[in-house]
Amino acid sequence: MSSILVAYFSASGVTAQAARRIAEAVGADVFEIEPAEPYTAADLNWNDPHSRSSVEMNDETCRPAIAGTVENMDSYDTVFVGFPIWWYVEPRIVDTFLEAYDFSGKTMIPFATSGGSGIGRAEKSVREHCPAGTWKRGGLVTADSAGTWAQSAL
Repeated sequence: MSSILVAYFSASGVTAQAARRIAEAVGADVFEIEPAEPYTAADLNWNDPHSRSSVEMNDETCRPAIAGTVENMDSYDTVFVGFPIWWYVEPRIVDTFLEAYDFSGKTMIPFATSGGSGIGRAEKSVREHCPAGTWKRGGLVTADSAGTWAQSAL
């Protein structure tokens, strides 16, 4: 078991590819933050104000349930937390993850994928949802850049 965990949520597979590259580059274990109720294509239609993702993102208190849990979270010293940028921040299911564990004493490193938004507001938001972790500067990555970025982020 590694002392590094890459925990990520991926709606379309893009963030999953980046997460796998990060894990390979730094020798980390991987945990996919999967929703207890999987998202459908209609759920992810951000152009529909009534879609599940739109409703969740418009409710700052929404915490979608996660399908599984991280075993032995205490054994990890460093946690990379990955997600696609939704509405300039992390999806609410990532907040569910961040609020589910005690990250005291852990180094936390956010990474994100995006079609055009920056990571700045998301970095601020994840720190607010998980103040116990020691947050390092995050990165906006692609599958191609993720491994090299992760090595420099440690």
